[in-house]
Amino acid sequence: MSIGQITKHRQLGLTDGQALEMYTYMLKARMFDERCFLLQRSGKIAFHVSGIGQETAQVAAAFALSRGEDYFLPYYRDYGFVLSVGMTLKELMLSVFAKAEDPNSGGRQMPGHFSHKKLNIVTGSSPVTTQVPHAVGFALAAKLKRKSFVAFATFGDGSSNQGDFHEGCNFAGVHKLPVIFMCENNQYAISIPLSKQVGGSIAERAHGYGFPGVKVDGRDPLEVYRVVKEARERALRGEGPTLIEAVMYRIPPHSTSDNDLLYRTPEEVEENRAKDGLPRFKQYLIDCGLWSETQDAELAAAIKRELVEATNYADDAPFPKPEDTLKHVYAEQREG
Repeated sequence: MSIGQITKHRQLGLTDGQALEMYTYMLKARMFDERCFLLQRSGKIAFHVSGIGQETAQVAAAFALSRGEDYFLPYYRDYGFVLSVGMTLKELMLSVFAKAEDPNSGGRQMPGHFSHKKLNIVTGSSPVTTQVPHAVGFALAAKLKRKSFVAFATFGDGSSNQGDFHEGCNFAGVHKLPVIFMCENNQYAISIPLSKQVGGSIAERAHGYGFPGVKVDGRDPLEVYRVVKEARERALRGEGPTLIEAVMYRIPPHSTSDNDLLYRTPEEVEENRAKDGLPRFKQYLIDCGLWSETQDAELAAAIKRELVEATNYADDAPFPKPEDTLKHVYAEQREG
């Protein structure tokens, strides 16, 4: 590895501390994911959708945005993203255990329906890709109110074929809105491989709507950071949207209800596991002299302790009460 490659994060404006923080969130998201698989298999939680293999792009994108200013519309695999913008493991555990304290939905939605008003994480609805036109609406508000923020939406490659994606892109392109669309192209729409669901390039679709499309290695967090940062700067200059296609691979099954070996081979999975961006970024930090295997083991142990504490808290927390079913569904009637 050359000196230039070793210091790439510094060239992009990231400090050594920020690079290490990025890795911390990646590992935290990975370990949360692994814990959720064990919880589901042991009958503690009902369902889990994994983001393993996609953490590098998610965390890098979060670091390129402005927490507290921008608005985030993530999709259901984005544990790395929501942790990076301020959600805690305890909050995520409350969600997967469907408990009343869950800040996303009060235990009413399946896991992955992220929502956190204080962190500008906008409530997601269950139909896939609806977050895209929602993000466009936030971007329109920014333009109309002359506010200096961008809206950022993520979605999968399967979602890029939905009408909401195309309608959102078209409206954003016509009005040159400050919105960033990031497709986490993990090669599969549930059980359908990319070759059978996408004709051509996802990134190049942006040109038909009048704005740039960028294809990037989603397993390289520094490249993802670079393109998202550039997209944000474009948006704030009034130059309109950007579509980013971050190419990666979904290492686990689609969800805990899926048998992925019905549509792909173990050899394919293992081949892509060897390209996993998380250990690659860890090695980059070691090569930079910023990290070591000893420090890595200490970090993993600290995250495990935090996970155990969060799991126990969520497991013991109360479920929503039946009488609260309609709470927050209807506006309260005011007299006078």
